Amino acid sequence: MDEEGISTIEVFPEFAEGLFKIESFKELDVLFVFDRSVGYDLLVHPQGNPDNPLRGVFASRSPRRPNPIGLTRVRLIERQGNLLKVRGLDAFPDTPILDIKPVLHVNNEGRLIP
Repeated sequence: MDEEGISTIEVFPEFAEGLFKIESFKELDVLFVFDRSVGYDLLVHPQGNPDNPLRGVFASRSPRRPNPIGLTRVRLIERQGNLLKVRGLDAFPDTPILDIKPVLHVNNEGRLIP
């Protein structure tokens, strides 16, 4: 991530065709693996800060989870081939990405919009 909070997600070339038309979406949900997290805690202090009240891991964004899958919503800045420039990726560099899904919103008429 650079100083402006922009990260690059590199999609393996053999999957790049799956990015077709992704530019039509403003936001993406990115699922990733907490590959540097070992073990889990069922009760945590959010952000690892003991001043924050204790809560259950499923009521937090802690990486120390029974299932080490992370989810973050990012803003798509641009696509360049198999590279996605995004803002807001909440993962370490070189974290394995499991999936990328476009975010759809519902308008007043109940229709899905990108």
